[in-house]
Amino acid sequence: MFINFSKDTQRVFSLAIPAALKSLVDILQSLIDMLMVGMISFYALAAVGVSMQFMMIINVVMTLYVVGGNALFSRFIGNNRKKRASSLLYSLGIFSILLSIIVSILGYSFSEYFYIALGADDEVVRLGGAYFEIISLGMVVIFLDALLFNALSAAGDTKSSLYIKLVSAIINAFLNYVLIFGHFGAPELGIEGAAIATVISYIFNVVVYLIILKRPSSKLNLIPIIRLSDLKRAWKVGWGAALDRGISSLSFLFFVAIIAWYGSVELAGYQVGLKIEGIAFMPGFGFAIAAMALVGQNLGAKNQEKAYRMGIISGRVAYTFMASVGLFMILVPEHIVGLFTNDISTILVASQYLILVGLAQIPLAIMFVYSSALRGAGATKTTLKINVFSLWFFRVIPSYIAYKMGFGILAVFIIMNIETLLKGMIYWYIYQKRDWLNTKV
Repeated sequence: MFINFSKDTQRVFSLAIPAALKSLVDILQSLIDMLMVGMISFYALAAVGVSMQFMMIINVVMTLYVVGGNALFSRFIGNNRKKRASSLLYSLGIFSILLSIIVSILGYSFSEYFYIALGADDEVVRLGGAYFEIISLGMVVIFLDALLFNALSAAGDTKSSLYIKLVSAIINAFLNYVLIFGHFGAPELGIEGAAIATVISYIFNVVVYLIILKRPSSKLNLIPIIRLSDLKRAWKVGWGAALDRGISSLSFLFFVAIIAWYGSVELAGYQVGLKIEGIAFMPGFGFAIAAMALVGQNLGAKNQEKAYRMGIISGRVAYTFMASVGLFMILVPEHIVGLFTNDISTILVASQYLILVGLAQIPLAIMFVYSSALRGAGATKTTLKINVFSLWFFRVIPSYIAYKMGFGILAVFIIMNIETLLKGMIYWYIYQKRDWLNTKV
């Protein structure tokens, strides 16, 4: 696992580290939100928690323009066509605004019905409806934030997004304190104050992004030219990624449902373990962003060999970092889980989960990086086929069979690990074949 710090490796690090740190700040901001909202009531906490499930569905919609845009942005930048990339950013910005308006209207009009459909208590429905109505009003800036972050990342600028997120997270936490509890003369708005704080933090993000894009030195600008041909190219790539994310999300819901059938202790242990594992995801996420950008840029520069090599370097560094974190999870799982819960039964289940996923960090890193490299090349149909086939035939269906046959939760965790290993091997095989390098975007 030795890492040779060549110029290419340094380039990978320069993109990956800020992206990974931004992911960490995202997690911390979410935790702070949940802690503050939890001080209002259990119902408020549940309402915000359920809203995150709605946002998962909305993220599927955003994938339609984000991934396709990324593939084209990186290729245009790699081919020194900054003007073409900038006009595409403007076009996708208009499209994302129109799409967000539709989502905003639906979210505002049917927010309470979403909670009712999930069988939430009356108080959760009331609070959740009020919370999500406000979030829905800010959907335009949420959509634009996703577009601008991914566009700059594809162009090779992840540092700006990190700095913006750091300040934004501070603003969000401060406004939560002021608006939720009514400090400094502000009205005590409760859960609605949390929603307002979230929307304002997104507004801040978008405003700063727009300021950066106006600078001539920025890797991307906004040029008010709409090329329908480029939009169609982005959609052609994006629909596969959106369908992939949508089916994957549905698959995970089925998988979580199977775990829930075992009981509350097993579900709680899984959720705690998953949150802890999310920390191990951060380096993988960062190097996946780097791989997507650098593979796309080098394909745009007509340098297939370097595009392939950048993915290899990103994967090598990612699995070195993630394997190190995995070793920590294997050696002291009880101590890590003990930071989150005192329940002995939950600690046992979560510890079993951590030991197993700790063993799977290398194939997980390969899956993260190589799937992102393929998306950066525009091969989203390939990733769609792999993910759907793997999740259903290697994870969901075998887990269901294991449950019906009376096997314990440990068997389900083992099946999950086997699926990760097999998927990592499939991505490694596809990546080594190099056919994806010839994907037309």
